[in-house]
Amino acid sequence: MIEEKTTSGRLRRWFSGASAAAPSLDASATPSRSEGEAPADTAPSADSPSPERRRNWLRRLKEGLSLSSSNIGRGVGDLFAKRKLDATSLDDLEDILVRADLGLGAATRIRGAIARGRYEKGIESREVKAILAAEVERALTPVAHPLAVDAAKRPFVILVVGVNGSGKTTTIGKLAAKFAAEGRSVMLVAADTFRAAAIEQLAIWGERTGAAVMARGPGSDAASLVFDGLVAARRDGTDVLIVDTAGRLHNKTALMGELEKIVRVIKKVDPTAPHAVLLVLDATVGQNALNQVEEFSKTAGVTGLIMTKLDGTARGGILVAIADRFALPIHFVGVGESVDDLAPFVAHDFAAAIAGLDLGETQ
Repeated sequence: MIEEKTTSGRLRRWFSGASAAAPSLDASATPSRSEGEAPADTAPSADSPSPERRRNWLRRLKEGLSLSSSNIGRGVGDLFAKRKLDATSLDDLEDILVRADLGLGAATRIRGAIARGRYEKGIESREVKAILAAEVERALTPVAHPLAVDAAKRPFVILVVGVNGSGKTTTIGKLAAKFAAEGRSVMLVAADTFRAAAIEQLAIWGERTGAAVMARGPGSDAASLVFDGLVAARRDGTDVLIVDTAGRLHNKTALMGELEKIVRVIKKVDPTAPHAVLLVLDATVGQNALNQVEEFSKTAGVTGLIMTKLDGTARGGILVAIADRFALPIHFVGVGESVDDLAPFVAHDFAAAIAGLDLGETQ
């Protein structure tokens, strides 16, 4: 282990070579927040959520999607306040849904469902929202899949990819906390060697969660580091290996080539790995997320999605468009900075929240 002083005087720890359990985190230490999020204060319980925790999560989800739902709700309310359901109002409704990033396919289906049996009749905005929620849930249910860890594959290798600022490193820390709460041993590989802050942030998450951390100094060869981390995890019988990667723009050929190299190196150690390639998407980017899914899928073979930063954005509807186009599993969504703000994706809950309905209204 190599230690050096940071500019703040705190010790930065590099765990190089064989994996080592991280020491307890000093209470005064705080990670870099360059990705816009911060580690949670505590890890979640491994048990099923209590009714109170579920209520809290649903409240946060609804609050996080409030900008999306309010934009839709305001448009629907204004549209049908004094008008019958005719071709013009349906065209306007479709425009509202497309502007909310749901995509043309979903907007067209919702338009058809609302028009069915109600043409040239009055309709209340609440009924429109209920139909919207039902159609969104129908679109998202096939892709709402928990992240399943195959215990027979040890370590179960998770490669986490995404563009700069999407929240990859923080999401990895939250995943490590969840796996640790389930009783799984975890190793984190700090293969974002371009940013010293990312390495330090992952080391702090390792300390918080009890995960081993494989890291070297900034500028180290990422593929070599991943190779050594996987070899060490196999030797130690680690349950889950999570690899952080450098944030890269999906249209930068050289950087995407490096990501391909990491995948090739992993397969040299375990031809079946990586067992999951998770793309972390920032909800605030809207339609650009479609390009990210396409390009990262070509390069790294994306197997599932995590959507972060749903709080404070009016663009949560993009998940519907992504589901329509790619049909990739959506494992988690995040609506805040704590561990409990990253939760398994539930289509019914998301649909109710984006339509601005209470959960009971969509049962």
